[in-house]
Amino acid sequence: MRSHLLNGLTAEHYRSSVTEGVERVAAKLATTDRPFTGVTVDALTPRVDAIDLDRPLGDTAAVLDELEDVYLKDAVYFHHPRYLAHLNCPVVIPAVLGEAVLSAVNSSLDTWDQSAGGTLIERKLIDWTTGRIGLGPAADGVFTSGGTQSNLQALLLAREEAKTDSPAKLRIFASEVSHFSVKKSAKLLGLGQEAVVTVPVDHDKRLQTVALARELERCRQGGLVPMAVVATAGTTDFGSIDPLPEIAELCAQYGVWMHVDAAYGCGLLASLKHRDRLTGIERADSVTVDYHKSFFQPVSSSAVLVKDAATLRHATYHAEYLNPRRMVQERIPNQVDKSLQTTRRFDALKLWMTLRVMGADGIGELFDEVCDLAAEGWKLLAADPRYDVVVEPTLSTLVFRYIPAAVTDPAEIDRANLYARKALFASGDAVVAGTKVGGRHYLKFTLLNPETTPADIAAVLDLIAGHAEQYLGESLDRAS
Repeated sequence: MRSHLLNGLTAEHYRSSVTEGVERVAAKLATTDRPFTGVTVDALTPRVDAIDLDRPLGDTAAVLDELEDVYLKDAVYFHHPRYLAHLNCPVVIPAVLGEAVLSAVNSSLDTWDQSAGGTLIERKLIDWTTGRIGLGPAADGVFTSGGTQSNLQALLLAREEAKTDSPAKLRIFASEVSHFSVKKSAKLLGLGQEAVVTVPVDHDKRLQTVALARELERCRQGGLVPMAVVATAGTTDFGSIDPLPEIAELCAQYGVWMHVDAAYGCGLLASLKHRDRLTGIERADSVTVDYHKSFFQPVSSSAVLVKDAATLRHATYHAEYLNPRRMVQERIPNQVDKSLQTTRRFDALKLWMTLRVMGADGIGELFDEVCDLAAEGWKLLAADPRYDVVVEPTLSTLVFRYIPAAVTDPAEIDRANLYARKALFASGDAVVAGTKVGGRHYLKFTLLNPETTPADIAAVLDLIAGHAEQYLGESLDRAS
C-alpha cells in the first residue's frame, strides 16, 4: 500500500495517474455538447449505491471508468455556454494548475511551520486585494471557504467591536434581498434572526438609504445598539449594488460597523470599464470577496478583508501546540491567528497563479465581457413581448418571467414558469435558476461565462417559451 503514498519514490506513479485523470477530463470537456444530461435522482442513485467501498478496484484506469459512470458522464458542466443558473463560473487554466500543485504539496495555511512560502503568498494576495479596494495601510484579512464564512467572521468582529454590555440589544441592518448568510450568522453568533433589521429596496433592488436612516434612528431612540450595516455589492438574485457612499455616511454618523458583501461584485475590482460601480467600498470596515464567483477561480477561494488589522484579534486563540503567544513576539506569521478555521487549504495559490499568468487586467476583461453580455440580454428581454424582465442589470444577472398572452391567472403563470425551468433542466439543453419576486415565480440567468453569446440567450429564451407553452396547452386540455 505504500506504493500509493505520494513521495520521491512514487513520483512516476503520481505523474502517470494524474496525467490519466487529466486526459479523461480533457476529453470530456472537449466532447460535452450540453451542460447536463438530464439524469434523474432515481436513475443515478442505484449506480452509486451499487458500489461496494470495501472492495477497491486497485487500478486507476478501472476507477476512472467507474467515475465516468457515476460522476463525469452526468456532471453539471459550468464551462458550457448554456449553463446560466447559479453563481458558478467557468475556471481559468492557471488556477486549475494551482489546484493541482496545492493538492499535491498539501500545505496547511494555519501556521508558518506548515506553509512558509504559502503564508507569504496568501498575505501578499490579501494586501493586493485590500489595495484594490482602497482600505488603507492598516488593512488585513485572511482567505476563507466562501462568502458565508466571510460574512460570519465580519459580523463576529462587528459584534465584538460594538459598545454594549447587552448583546440582546444589538441590531444588524441589511436589505431585503441581502444574502441569507446574514441571518444565519446572527443565529450562529447568538443574536437570533430577530436581531437582523430588514431594510426595503428600491425599484433597482438597492437598499433604500432613507429607510436605513429611519431604522437606525428608531433603533437608537429605542435604546438598542446598531451593530452593523451589511451593504451588498452584487445581490445573489439581481446583481444589484447598494448605494455604498450614502451607506458609508450613515454608518459614520451613527458609529456603526459597515460591512460590504461583495462576494459577487468583487470582479469589478479588476474591471477595466466598470470599477466605478464599487465607489464607496473603500470606506467599509470589512469586505467579503469570492474569487470563485467573479475571478474565475475553482471552489473554494474567498476572503474577508478588514480596514483595521487589529480587529482580527477577535478571531485569535493561542494554543501551545500550534501558535503559542511567544510566536507573536518572535514575529512568526501564523495565519490561524486571523482565521475561524485551523487546518486550511492553500487556496490562495490559485489566484496567485492566475495573476502571474493572466494579470488582473485579464480577469477584469473576462468579467467585463459577462457584464456587457447581461446588458445585451436585457435588451433582448425588454424587446420580447413574451417576457417581463425585473431590473436592468448592474452586473451579470437577469431575472425575468414568461408571460403568456392568453393567460391572466398569476398562479397559472407561476406553474408555467416552474414547469419550463424543470423541463429545461430535464432536457439538459440548458440550465437556468429560479427565484421569487413579489411572491411570484421568476427565472434567472446568472451570466458568468464569456463564451456565452446573445444567440445562446435568445435560443434559451425560445426553449423556455416552448416548454411553458407545452405546459399551458396540456393544462387547457386537462381543463376541457
